[in-house]
Amino acid sequence: MENSNCDVKAHISAVIFDLDGTLLSTEQVTRDILKDFLAKYGKVLDKEKEKKRLGMANKEAAISIVNDYELPLTPEQFTLEIMPMYYGLWKQAKALPGVNRLMGHLRKHGVPFALASNSIRKNIDAKISHHEGWKENFTAILGSDQVKSGKPSPDMFLEAASRMSVDPDHCLVIEDSLIGVKAGKAAGMKVVAVPSLQIETHLYSIADSILHSLLEFQPQLWDLPQFGDWVDNTLQIEPIRIAGLFSNGLLLEYEDDGWSALPDQVWGLYIGWAKIGRQKVLKAVISIGWDFNCCISKRKIQACTVDGGDESIHDSKMQLLLVGYLRRSCYAGNMLKNLEILEEDKLAARAFLNLPAFSYNTLNTFLQGDAVEDSLLP
Repeated sequence: MENSNCDVKAHISAVIFDLDGTLLSTEQVTRDILKDFLAKYGKVLDKEKEKKRLGMANKEAAISIVNDYELPLTPEQFTLEIMPMYYGLWKQAKALPGVNRLMGHLRKHGVPFALASNSIRKNIDAKISHHEGWKENFTAILGSDQVKSGKPSPDMFLEAASRMSVDPDHCLVIEDSLIGVKAGKAAGMKVVAVPSLQIETHLYSIADSILHSLLEFQPQLWDLPQFGDWVDNTLQIEPIRIAGLFSNGLLLEYEDDGWSALPDQVWGLYIGWAKIGRQKVLKAVISIGWDFNCCISKRKIQACTVDGGDESIHDSKMQLLLVGYLRRSCYAGNMLKNLEILEEDKLAARAFLNLPAFSYNTLNTFLQGDAVEDSLLP
């Protein structure tokens, strides 16, 4: 839901993206590295401390970690020892929902966009090198080692605006961390927050808009060209795979194998295929949200088949392949709750999944087994 704090439409001429957690799922694929590293020194990772470090520059993060965990290392030694553990995993990071769509849309309409990350420049280049065309399409790329101070200082965003020859008040920043949001506001820019930790959304009130994912982004609210790719209120997306144990359509056990790990930004109403057993495949509507009770948050995934009856998925091992996103998700509201699946959603699924784009290639790949090709991973 694009909740804007602006009473009037803001004229935006350029967009500045953060990288980790905003464009790429690097935080998912590298999430266990610090935990494993600390275990070697007899230390236990503190999730609350790590939440506060989200979006922090490399140098500041190293100092903070060494101090918090009382490691027998200097920040420089810590960095030298832990960074090689990240390099091999960065290539596994996938574009987050809506990212390629938005960047392609901006490029098509000649809207300049930059990348400004608290990572150092050589690490930025390593991360985006695995994504064809990304490096060439950014008007400017900046790391924290290329400016006087990283975020939450506004230096990086102001330098990006200067390199694009756009006034700061005509720039839109898209960020996933509170540190980045603060930097964007300090630069005098409009800021859209897409929180990496959805349960922390209440902390992002200073942002001009808060989204579940970039699939909800509405360019026209910022005086940018409107998307034209909706088909009967349904959007084709880069496929996302989920596997788990379902009972009466409700996910009871989620298989998290690293590849299928869902970023928090995967939220809302989707349509796709439900594979039961080895060969049975049914059309489905999938609602993805959160349960939040007693300060504990859990992913909640509901799958409703539209051509075989819910009784067919009782206590079943199931794989889901999400291939479409329903526009109704863009106006949903509550960040933590699931959306109820309505009859209109089932009708949309039946119609959309009968389109030629899904009649052979996607289904054929899905039926071949548990391993889904890299091109079909989120």
